[in-house]
Amino acid sequence: MHNYYLGIDIGTTNTKALLMDATGAVVRTASREYALSAPRNGWAEQDPQLWLDAAYASIREVLQGVDAESVKCVGLTGQMHGLVALDGADNVLRPAILWCDQRTASECAEITERVGASRLIELTANPALTGFTAPKILWMRHNEPELYAKIAKIMLPKDYVRYALTGDHASDLSDASGTGLLNVARRDWEPEVLQKLDIPREWLAKLYESPEITGAITASAAERTGLIAGTPVVAGAGDNAAAAIGTGVASDGAAFVTIGSSGVVFAHTSAMRLDPHGRVHTFCAAVPHEWHVMGVTLAAGLSLKWFRDNFAPQTDYTTLDTLAESVPVGANRLIYAPYLNGERTPHLDPAARGAFVGLSSSHGVPELARAVMEGVTYSLRDCYAVIEGMGARFDVITACGGGSVSAFWRAMLCDALGVSVDTAQTSEGPALGAAMLAAVGAGEYATVADACDAIIKKNAAIEPNAAAHDAYSRVYEVYKTVYTANRGIFAALETL
Repeated sequence: MHNYYLGIDIGTTNTKALLMDATGAVVRTASREYALSAPRNGWAEQDPQLWLDAAYASIREVLQGVDAESVKCVGLTGQMHGLVALDGADNVLRPAILWCDQRTASECAEITERVGASRLIELTANPALTGFTAPKILWMRHNEPELYAKIAKIMLPKDYVRYALTGDHASDLSDASGTGLLNVARRDWEPEVLQKLDIPREWLAKLYESPEITGAITASAAERTGLIAGTPVVAGAGDNAAAAIGTGVASDGAAFVTIGSSGVVFAHTSAMRLDPHGRVHTFCAAVPHEWHVMGVTLAAGLSLKWFRDNFAPQTDYTTLDTLAESVPVGANRLIYAPYLNGERTPHLDPAARGAFVGLSSSHGVPELARAVMEGVTYSLRDCYAVIEGMGARFDVITACGGGSVSAFWRAMLCDALGVSVDTAQTSEGPALGAAMLAAVGAGEYATVADACDAIIKKNAAIEPNAAAHDAYSRVYEVYKTVYTANRGIFAALETL
């Protein structure tokens, strides 16, 4: 009988189940979509029952024709930072407040004032950000005191699904890193922050390393999913940490860059590395007792989609590639700043906005398309530069996300960053990573790194062109001045 491992990814727009065999081959996937609620401008909420219904249905679908006894372990991953507040009977008190919700600016300021800006980074490795969980807790305190008074447990999205499957209040260290309440260096909840924010520790989940078993499928969950009661469940990981495992990034010198709606530069590190300015995240990795550093560009693939939808709606992305490739590096003296929704790394400025700088009557769709792709790439180079400055070193970067499908954009990344770029032969990402963590937890592989070495296969890397790197670097030096020169304008626009 084959051994199988199940990965479940609780995403923002859908939940996905992935069944993997012991060799790492993906047997079947299934997913269910659901809606995002925006009751006010800048808010983002979801009913956690949507995740449960989607998870149960997706698991049942991937198990069709499979002996459930052969599923040896389950792993979880999903959207990070979301607040699921439970009462003493484990009932959900309100819709979950999600990672992309922007209502908590004043709470972030309060956290920074209570703890101290430098002390907060010293303790939690990160500044207070609107996406994180801690400011959402304070928002409930300030705005929904009746509900706040009933809180008995705080859970993250994937961990609420875990509770439904196993009855356990548990979390993993990578996901907990994004709450703003974890001491990332010590890998435990931080008493000083909890005390200064008046958050009881008993509200928080028990913490585990990602491949550790946290519990087992209950009889009621077995009825809903088709799994066997008693099937072990591992801690799993937040979506980016699980994606790292699913792309083979689990040791020093390994990194990935994602061009999805947002962009991420993610590097594994066996040593704790901290940016005292808080420009990048330092989180616990899905590899036990190791870490990762991560820079974020908020509008990466989103920038190209915005440009195409508004300026070239009849043009497909392949044609846009061809048009952009017809223009030389520097887009004929045109620069695009990709700050459509503010920016995370390195500016930490929600007021920053997008701009084309250098527009002339000679510019058309080809130049603008090239400038957009270059601007996103330079923003990712900003992330790369901060991480490299922290002492992380890269042998090769694995490109993933929708933008990485473009050979032209991959080559641009390779030349602009000046580092080798490869791709993984599978694009399953977080769900595969969760299944791999389950396989490690069940003893199929001795370590996470062993699982990555055995399962993740890479396509041949492309190497940077020295002349192209020099050309991009000259433009990048000008690009870096755009934000500084316009920061005052961005702030003034906020007051209009």
